[in-house]
Amino acid sequence: MEIGYFTMPSHPPECGLKEGNDWDLQVMRWLDELGYQEAWVGEHHTAPWEPNPTPDLLIAQALMQTKNIRIGPGGFLLPYHHPAELANRVAMLDHLSGGRLNFGVAASGLPSDWAMFNVDGMSGQNRDMTREALEIILKMWSDPAPWTYKGKFWTVTKPDTMFDFLKPHIKPLQTPHPPIGVAGLSKNSDTLKLAGERGFIPMSLNLNPAYVGSHWDSVVAGAAKTGRKPDRADWRLVREVFVADTDEEAWRLSTGDMMGRMMGEYFLPLLGHFGFKDYLKHAPDVPDSDVTVEYCAKRNWIVGSPATVAEKIEKIYEEVGGFGVLLVFGFDYKHKAEAWHHSLSMLKNEVMPRLKHLGSAKKAA
Repeated sequence: MEIGYFTMPSHPPECGLKEGNDWDLQVMRWLDELGYQEAWVGEHHTAPWEPNPTPDLLIAQALMQTKNIRIGPGGFLLPYHHPAELANRVAMLDHLSGGRLNFGVAASGLPSDWAMFNVDGMSGQNRDMTREALEIILKMWSDPAPWTYKGKFWTVTKPDTMFDFLKPHIKPLQTPHPPIGVAGLSKNSDTLKLAGERGFIPMSLNLNPAYVGSHWDSVVAGAAKTGRKPDRADWRLVREVFVADTDEEAWRLSTGDMMGRMMGEYFLPLLGHFGFKDYLKHAPDVPDSDVTVEYCAKRNWIVGSPATVAEKIEKIYEEVGGFGVLLVFGFDYKHKAEAWHHSLSMLKNEVMPRLKHLGSAKKAA
């Protein structure tokens, strides 16, 4: 099992945009120094608690300040980008990365973002746009002949050479393209079926482990359509993690600090509006009112001393049937930077060695 990082990025509404960006860069430098495998950066346009509409700007800076870690958007919200422009932008970023870029894509799930860009998310238009945009991007990178793609949402032409020397020429550094990752949330997720179907990296967002177990079924179902055999080593799970010297200290620094504040002020109320609190429950008969910060910390989060955290990760691993990469959910702890660094360090150096016996992730059933 490997470890990585997934950040919205999340910052409290009073945090300045540059101030938040600087914290994210600091964390990326730490992750690189500590030997984390990868980091993913989200995109949102209308969420003050998730204030980064341009993940590639943060990623470009982070790539210049790190040496080994793979970094990528987690993901670009494809309905809000012209696919030809994004294909070129991602290809350029791949060259700047020296081949360390991952390319995460997502359909966007915030109604306020849908409204800003006039996308009918309630009818699933955002998902249809995501599939079409991805088809065009992959065609831009793979089909050298001139072509015109007339889709439902975009018409894109890859022109032949004009005036002897004008022609499309920008391709990614990695061949055939950077690894593509997709994040899934809902049960029987269509997005994760797409991951299985196309051989993309599946990422399950931070939900109850019992619920997340169903996500691999979606990957397998998608893979069956195209005759693929998915590998659980590719599966990423995003979890809230805080490691401290004692269980009591970890509880205080998580529930009683920024993790608890973000969840209490933003994430839990947001899920409540969508009727998504079911995704956090250990049993369907749990009332929504019981799904509090403390409930999530006890049932879903991975907080505690190194021994406790190792035990919790192993339990999740067994519950879901095995996975390849644990992605730490990012929070803004710039006011207690050393505590966050200590947590990341202990996860890498004290928790992961305790999990070596898990061996390679189990193959698909």
